[in-house]
Parts: sequence; C-alpha cells; structure tokens
Amino acid sequence: MVRAPRSGYHGGMVRTRVPPGAIPQPVLELCRRFRAHGARAWVVGGCLRDLLLDREVSDWDLATSAEPDAVTRMFRRVIPTGTAHGTVTVLHRGEAFEVTTLRGEGAYADGRRPDSVHFVDDIEDDLARRDFTVNAMAYDPLEDRLVDPFGGLDDLRAGVLRAVGDPRRRFAEDGLRILRGARFVATLELELEPDTRAAFEGALDTFRKVSRERVREEWLKTMRARRPSRAFAVMRDTGILGVTFPALLEQVGCEQNRWHAYDVWEHTMRVLDESTGGPVERVAALLHDVAKPRTRAVSETTGDYTFYDHERVGAEMADRWLREYRFSKAEREVIVHLVRHHLVCYRPEWTDAAVRRFVRRVGEDHLDALLRLARADALGKGRDVSEELALLDALRDRVEGVLREGAALSTSDLAIDGRDVLERVGGRGGPVVGRVLRAVLERVVDDPSLNERARLLTLLDGLVPELLAEDAARRPGAPGETPAGGDEAKS
Repeated sequence: MVRAPRSGYHGGMVRTRVPPGAIPQPVLELCRRFRAHGARAWVVGGCLRDLLLDREVSDWDLATSAEPDAVTRMFRRVIPTGTAHGTVTVLHRGEAFEVTTLRGEGAYADGRRPDSVHFVDDIEDDLARRDFTVNAMAYDPLEDRLVDPFGGLDDLRAGVLRAVGDPRRRFAEDGLRILRGARFVATLELELEPDTRAAFEGALDTFRKVSRERVREEWLKTMRARRPSRAFAVMRDTGILGVTFPALLEQVGCEQNRWHAYDVWEHTMRVLDESTGGPVERVAALLHDVAKPRTRAVSETTGDYTFYDHERVGAEMADRWLREYRFSKAEREVIVHLVRHHLVCYRPEWTDAAVRRFVRRVGEDHLDALLRLARADALGKGRDVSEELALLDALRDRVEGVLREGAALSTSDLAIDGRDVLERVGGRGGPVVGRVLRAVLERVVDDPSLNERARLLTLLDGLVPELLAEDAARRPGAPGETPAGGDEAKS
C-alpha cells in the first residue's frame, strides 16, 4: 500500500492491488459459478473502491457478461429487482448480492434515468457509463486482475474526485451525480478535480429534476462522513444548496453575538462535524440554527445581537423542509424535537424540580441526543467552552439521578389514571381528562411524594372543579366576555 499525497484528504492508505483473501468466499463462489457457465464476473463500484481504500465493505456488487435470464437460470434464488436495466439480486449463503449485466446506456431525456439500455461484452464499455473514476474500476478475483481504464486508482492516490469522460455529459445524464460528488468529497475525503467542479453549476437544471427522495438519501449518506461540512461547502459554492435548501445560505455572513467566534454558517458547519450522533441527529445539528438569520435583532439591554425564539421558528422551518424532502415521520419528529429544544441553559442553581421539568419537557427518549447536540453546539462556538461543557456534564449527572429515583415524568407514571378523572367530570371524556392529568403531573413533578393514590385522589377532588370552572369561563358568552363582533372587537 502507499500513503496518499498531501494534496489528498483521506489521509489513509491506498492499496495498489487487492490483497489475497480480501474477497469473501461467497463472492468467489458466485464468480466461479459464472465461469463454469461460460460467463465472466467482476467486483465493481463502491465495494471495490472501499476495498482499495482499506475501508470496511458491507455490500458486494458484481458485474457480469451473462444476461439476466441466464443469471436467473444459474442460481436457485434470484430476485428480479431491475431486469429492464440488467440487474437482479442473487441470494447466496444468506446474503444478497446485486448482479448487473454489462451494459451501455441510451440518452437521459429526463435527467434521471436512461431511456434505454443495451447489453455489451466489454467490461470497459460498462465502466465508461459510470459517474466518477474512483467508481469506474472492476476486479476479476479469479484472475487477480484490476481493470482501471480511467485512472481511478491514481485519482484515489492523489485524493482527487474526477468525472468519467466529459463531466458535463456525465452530469447531464443524471442530475443526482453532482450531489453524489459533493457526498464523496466528504465521505472519501477527496478534492474535486477543477473541470469536474466547473461542470456542477451547468448541471443545476438537471439536478432540479431529481426526486426529493433521492436527495434525502444522499443527505443521510453524507451525514456518515467524518466531516460532513466538506460536502455542504461544495453544495454552497456550486449552487446545489440554493436548489435544495436556500434558507441555509442566509447563514453565510450572519454575525452572532460576542459568545461566538464565527458567523452562523461556520458555526453550523463546526457543530455538524462535532456531532457524534447518527445521520438523523446530524441533520438536526445542521438545522439547529436555521432560523437565526430570520430572527436576529439587536438587544435593547446589551446592544448585542439576539435571536429571540429562533428555536421555535427553526423547528417550524425544519418541519416544512423535512416534509418536502420526504423524511419519514419518525425521522422528522426526532429532528424537529431536537431543533425545538436545542437551547440547554442549565445552571447549578436549578432545583431538583427544575431538573425533573427539564426531563419532562425534553422527553426521556430524547435526552441523550439532545445532550450530544448541546455539546456539539458548545464546541462549535470557536472559543473556550470548558465551563459550558462542565455544566452539561453536571446536568447529565443530575438527570441520571432523577431517572434513578423513578420520579413521575409522564402521566402514565401517575398513581391514578383517566378512569379516576372520568368519575369526577361527570363521564365527560376528551381533552378535559388529559388536561386534568397534566395538571396533576405538574404538582407531582414539583413534589414527588404526592404520587400516592390516596393523596392524588384527594388532589383530584379539589383540582377538577377548579379546572371545569376555568373551562366554563372561557366559553363564548360567559360573564365578563365580549361576544365576537361586539364594540370592543370593532375598536
């Protein structure tokens, strides 16, 4: 192996050849089966690239000279995942292997997928249709032969991401390729080759045709990089971000208060890289300050910048974008919740009840993720934050103490339930039951010793009439209220 030059960013070792024993036995068995039937098979794409980069390979993809019908006859268990484009999935030894027939492609009229495919005999013709040189290599494990017609190995060693052939043509075929390129800059820690980078802007119209689902998947894959900010710097500079989420560009040059050394954009990028959660948590890190440019004002008290309510506005902005880009309900709920509650302003003076209210407000299921985000948020300020980190550690200790105590933090933890409330509200169900239970919980959070059935039933006897009277006072026409449309409504 050789070490990549200083110009490259992956900083690891690049293999000059595939080492003996690197190809798993089931893959070798598939290749031998193809050879026994007079066909050829190669390990291709990202799995070969990652193998040469000495990275873990999770999925193995094969290209073969056999056509899909022939592949189906060779193996007992085959799923026709994309036979129109030459792809099937072979199930072997409990694993799934994507097998694609060598092919060439017709025009891309819609900028998303080829209008037609045709099968070819030469592996180099198949590699010529791929996006980047580092993905356009093939390896025959039976002959120990690397096929690299476009210099992908040299580009890996130089730390360069280069399009196969004419980059303008490559990106006009499939607009997603420029977003994939930004992702590879981060995940592979490569630098865009100048002509490849220059072609990104010209492909933006084609990129606009890409489905929201495909964009979402690329964003989530990007979040697995050591430094996702590298991808977002490319997206910002080449116009990709202006197409996908222009509100994020408002952060560039948006100055913050004296507690920050960076503008909102640079702070966000550093928080993103400092985030230690999974892809979904990192999306929350990216969006946590999305509303700051729209909420920035000058404090009348300090004369410094303030961003009043930016966490609430940001949660609303994040929710709209996440829905547009088809994030799942579970992903959306986590991200929006973290953005909404990302301001953690703990002080040692907090009472135990205040800690319990914090846990209740944030939710036990989100505590770890929120504290990870808060830590990244502090580290992204660009100044000495040792005091803030110590406070977060202290808060974590106090939260763990609250959880060990088993204090009631939700209505389901109470020693009473909705049936007890129904008996006291004349059988009326609906919102009133939940409202009463939440009011009881507030009292128990302040004083956990109240959470005994007898004491809570006594509390209900006094609380229910009080809340019902408040509800009656709020109804239109109640004494002291002016009906809608009255003189005060007109004034």
